[in-house]
Amino acid sequence: MIDVKPLRYFVALAETRHFGRTAARLNLSQPPLSRQLAALEASLGVTLIERNSRNVTLTAAGARFYADAKAILAALDQAGRNARAAVLGERGELTIGFTMCAAYSVLPTYARSYSAAFPDVKLNLQEIVSNDLAPQVLSAQLDAAIMLSGALHHGLAARTVLTEPLCVALPRRHPLARARQLRIAQLAPDPFVIAVRDVSEALHTTIVEHCRAGGFEPDVRFAVRLQQTVLSLVDEGAGVALVPASMQRAQLANVVFKPLVNAPSISQVLVWLPANRNPCLARFLEQVAQPYAGAHQAKDGRRASTTRAV
Repeated sequence: MIDVKPLRYFVALAETRHFGRTAARLNLSQPPLSRQLAALEASLGVTLIERNSRNVTLTAAGARFYADAKAILAALDQAGRNARAAVLGERGELTIGFTMCAAYSVLPTYARSYSAAFPDVKLNLQEIVSNDLAPQVLSAQLDAAIMLSGALHHGLAARTVLTEPLCVALPRRHPLARARQLRIAQLAPDPFVIAVRDVSEALHTTIVEHCRAGGFEPDVRFAVRLQQTVLSLVDEGAGVALVPASMQRAQLANVVFKPLVNAPSISQVLVWLPANRNPCLARFLEQVAQPYAGAHQAKDGRRASTTRAV
């Protein structure tokens, strides 16, 4: 432990300019105070104060040392506050991965509320395809991730943060673009744009199985990695797509979104490694503990829950 008592004693004396008042301020007797200051001068090899029977005067060296010592003590005090804040998760760095679906739903709300509560934490946000997120959380490249539900890796904890229905994305000139809602069977003749299985297995499987339940195998004309690419191809009239309802916020000029009768749902989950000891992560988990305000609740009305992957 750094012994900063001599510096604190000297700064107090420089501010009171009187041994008696300084001793009282520090709750000391005068002899120990005098010895500490004499030892400080001896260690520095300079005279810091000129003494007389009534008061104390700083030498030129003392005036310079006072300014520096005060800055040092302030820096040490700040370092202590920083260390305590880091332990409490109030200062530091947090890296969160997310999918594009999260960017149009939960992520902006979570990032805003967390940053408002912990302004001294640097929040790094990285958009990554869904199936790549869990491995990066396991390898500590990410502290946490918001991803589409699916097969999670052993050892990760997960909390559902949003459950929403799929909707239909159509080119604006599509014959069904004016319909109020659609049944999946009405899309059987259309080419589909769909996320490839190895990017988001849960979303891919949900779409294909819903088409099969409607009596047809989807004509997958384009299999892509990013939801933005899905919508861009629909915007160009290349096909139709089933996308999470939150993607309607993308607002592409030539894309219309329609509700789907008996629409299947897809969930977004927040995942993290329980062994991660970053205190900022604990504060983030507390901050986002409540279900997302815009969430579509499951049919049985249950609230978001926390589970451990198996």
